[in-house]
Amino acid sequence: MPKSDPATAAGESYSYRPSLVGAARSFTLTDEGLAFRAGLSSGIWPYAAIAAIRLSYRPVSQQAHRYRADLRSDSGRRLHLLSASWQTAALVAPQDATYRGFMLELHRRIAAAGGRPALTTGLRRPFYLLALGATVLIGALLAGLFVRAAWIGSVAGMLFMVGFAALFAWQIGGFLRRNRPRTYTLDDVPRELLP
Repeated sequence: MPKSDPATAAGESYSYRPSLVGAARSFTLTDEGLAFRAGLSSGIWPYAAIAAIRLSYRPVSQQAHRYRADLRSDSGRRLHLLSASWQTAALVAPQDATYRGFMLELHRRIAAAGGRPALTTGLRRPFYLLALGATVLIGALLAGLFVRAAWIGSVAGMLFMVGFAALFAWQIGGFLRRNRPRTYTLDDVPRELLP
């Protein structure tokens, strides 16, 4: 009976293809640390050397439920992990369970190694405030158009504005809610930023 490779155990390895033409990126959680191969770059980061992790929700047209983790080492090197992988020119496949398991196991191993990374979520504060301001401005403009449609008695115009505002609030509201800047701890990873 063949022995199973410990690197392929659940939650201990993850790979994805960031673009159709780019090389695949692979990550493995080893006893020594986070081993990675990203194009021509490869190496191992000891868990205690991971200085920062930022989790965010980053949907794109091909994948509406895509999540991203940005890791930074204490030497300033950066790694990015996405929860979706390009398969063909028209297909981006979600890897929800594998990504979630890998990220939870990574956090567990960093904690076990005594690591103390800066753990943040969402967009950087200036970008979040800019997006929030733009959302409020667009909401005010939609309200103005609704009032104008009501003033001239256009029921179709009012219904269109209500429908558009609901769609806008659903799409942009979910993005802003998930990407609110905040901190978290290694033992309390925000579930809304994992698929």
